Amino acid sequence: MIYLDYQATTPLAPEVFEAMMPLLRDQFGNPHSMHRMGRQAAAHVELARERIAAAMALGVGRIIFTSGATEALNIAIHGFAQAAPAGRRRIVTLASEHAAVRDTAMAFSMRGFEIVLLPVGADGIVDLDRARAAITEGTALVSAMLVNNEIGVIQPVDALAAMAHDAGAPFLCDAVQGFGRVPLPGEADAIAISAHKIHGPKGVGALWLRAGIDLPPLLHGGGQEQGLRSGTLSPALCAGFGMAAQLAATQAAADGAHVAMLWDRALALFDGWTVNGSVDARYRGNLNIRRDGIDGARLLSDCRDIAFSLGSACASGSGRPSHVLQAIGLSDKEARGSVRIGFGRYTRIDELEDAAKAIVDAAAQQAPVASGAHGP
Repeated sequence: MIYLDYQATTPLAPEVFEAMMPLLRDQFGNPHSMHRMGRQAAAHVELARERIAAAMALGVGRIIFTSGATEALNIAIHGFAQAAPAGRRRIVTLASEHAAVRDTAMAFSMRGFEIVLLPVGADGIVDLDRARAAITEGTALVSAMLVNNEIGVIQPVDALAAMAHDAGAPFLCDAVQGFGRVPLPGEADAIAISAHKIHGPKGVGALWLRAGIDLPPLLHGGGQEQGLRSGTLSPALCAGFGMAAQLAATQAAADGAHVAMLWDRALALFDGWTVNGSVDARYRGNLNIRRDGIDGARLLSDCRDIAFSLGSACASGSGRPSHVLQAIGLSDKEARGSVRIGFGRYTRIDELEDAAKAIVDAAAQQAPVASGAHGP
């Protein structure tokens, strides 16, 4: 099996596995216990917290461990909405956001909030003039994804954060696909990240909160994680996350160069296909492409030895068309002819070449080769 679905999840780094094993096998203490085994487990958790903070390279803030980015985003959205003054009842986000943000924000329409989904252009990027007009003094929260999970487009999050602050509102960033790959927004008030997108384990994420920001908890219980996220932490998952973050920071240059090389090769291999979203303002480990006359689902079936996708793994079983591809103006037919190919640290060039040949050959069985540009 050739793995080309890095946006869905990434292979576990060997160093991460080694960091986790002792905590899974021998050092099994509860990190919230006061005895020696508990304190030893807690020390691993705090080391992981320090490593993640160093990799994020932000200002003074705190890191709250969660079960993943979905929980982190829910804590932030619920928290900011509940803490908003009575006159602030507008949540502004993007039409192309991940469902963890979009659906959570939409749920607040039942609580008297106005939800504004800012449109994006054919390149997938938000119009800043439209954003400026929407982010008013009545705004409770502005939320935007750093790197889109389906099409890899990088949003102007620093500009959006500045607009939010000018209106007196906090800014939340879903940085799941960007952490360890592109710089994080220095002016964000809250940032959600996930371990399994950077070669860490599944089941652990984090919410970074700028110093001075206090939110009400989403769940109540034992008051762990500084009173914001109750529940017993897994020291093994936290340690794995910490090691993955440290590796992402130390190998950032090498990973970036490798991904850039794979991107250039992929564009040549998929000549005649159209890239969905901006080619320039983009994380190059995400290649979302389409071709007229093909059906992406059939390609998946015909190329069973290659792991790639039609879009977000989180919504793949919902039966819904991709809201991201709809947001950039694709027709249902164009969306059905789109596939997402993701690569990264452990992808070999020969794997990419073999997979591309198989996909292109399978596509040719559906439709004759068509010429086209790489841009949207």
